[in-house]
Amino acid sequence: MEATYKSYPSNLSDACWAYLCPYLPAAKPGGRPRSVNLRAVVDAIFYVLRSGCAWRMLPGDLPVWQTVYSYFRNWQRAGVWERINRYLREWVRRKARRRASPSAAIIDSQSVKIGSLTGNSCGFDGGKKVKGRKRHVLVDTLGLVILVVVTAANVSDKAGAEVLLKRLKGQKRLLARLLRIWADGGYRGESFMQRVYDTCGWVIEVVLRTDQTSGFQVVPKRWVVERTFGWFGWSRRLGKDYEVRPENSEAFIYLAMSTSCSGVWPSS
Repeated sequence: MEATYKSYPSNLSDACWAYLCPYLPAAKPGGRPRSVNLRAVVDAIFYVLRSGCAWRMLPGDLPVWQTVYSYFRNWQRAGVWERINRYLREWVRRKARRRASPSAAIIDSQSVKIGSLTGNSCGFDGGKKVKGRKRHVLVDTLGLVILVVVTAANVSDKAGAEVLLKRLKGQKRLLARLLRIWADGGYRGESFMQRVYDTCGWVIEVVLRTDQTSGFQVVPKRWVVERTFGWFGWSRRLGKDYEVRPENSEAFIYLAMSTSCSGVWPSS
């Protein structure tokens, strides 16, 4: 179907769309045939991500916001955004002459203010002095997101990590080579590290900054995840957490990683 809407900076290129399209679910059998322009729906979702606008403020030449949100939400429930992130991560790793499954990863969290009026999954991070939510993120050594879990900001790093790693355990066959996870001082504790090893077989290695250097210091291994948090900043929707549902926040993070990697998408 030909595009009947303007060319926005957030629109996917033809090459990116050709790569992404096969991973989108097919129309359900029976009933009225799908009439919506699927590419326009995806471009509208990326428009919300990049511009940070509300769903109801989508430009009039794009599909109506109810249709766009319905596709976004249904695909989130079906795990489509997470799967696309995994396919793209594996492709980028192969292009960098790495094996698809990483042998090491880095875990960290980021507390962000909440932008909506809802109190759903919202808390206060006493360490960062932030009222909102916390993004618990696991990345590979290239900084590509493996998994993300969004919780209230008052959930500790270790508690969030346990939720994340338990969810990741269900995908262990896809991460057969993963052995070591680097972390900061917030993940210290023999009992926590032992539980992770006993449950998943992964070694948590805490990397601390040296006390001899004052001011900013690039910490080996851990700096990679900080760069990933910086990539999130290219998507205005992630400047705060505007989502009523934490799982929608996770979906937008997977989408943001797609845009961060767009420069190395196939044929782009």
